[in-house]
Amino acid sequence: MRVIAGTARGKNLAALPGEDVTRPTINRVKEAMFSSVQFSVPGARVLDLFAGSGQLGIEALSRGAKRCVFLDASREAIQIVLANCKTAGVFAQSRVIPDDAFHFLATTQEELDLALLDPPYHHGTVAKALPQLAAHMAPGGVVLCETELDAELPEQVEGLVLAKQYKYGKILVSRYEKEEQL
Repeated sequence: MRVIAGTARGKNLAALPGEDVTRPTINRVKEAMFSSVQFSVPGARVLDLFAGSGQLGIEALSRGAKRCVFLDASREAIQIVLANCKTAGVFAQSRVIPDDAFHFLATTQEELDLALLDPPYHHGTVAKALPQLAAHMAPGGVVLCETELDAELPEQVEGLVLAKQYKYGKILVSRYEKEEQL
């Protein structure tokens, strides 16, 4: 697994063994995700929720994001994220937090331009997280979610509107956009 583009392009990233804790996003899906938000990334405040190896947030930082909060409940995953941020040279723009996603979203004051969600499949986690996440998205902000193909996701929730979905084999990537305030 490596960084695809930007300042850390080509850097190899580590992942925890097995898919029970982390399931790295395949390069084809990662490239498509970032192509869909390429103009939103420079200067963005990013959240990599369910960070795993941190590859999505690191990709955003490599492509010019201002800063990224990496969050994962697994202490082992947090250690991998820290090591990967150092390897990719993006540690200074990173905030790595070991916490439960729902606790973090309920207590943080962060305002975000881009949120990247790749939680464990088949638990309905994205649908549960979207209402809390919506409160932290800046107007015009984007949420990209990677789920299993048959995931049940809302058309809109708390000002987040499902703008587009992309299918890659058994993977579904959903793009939500935060409505602009009038």
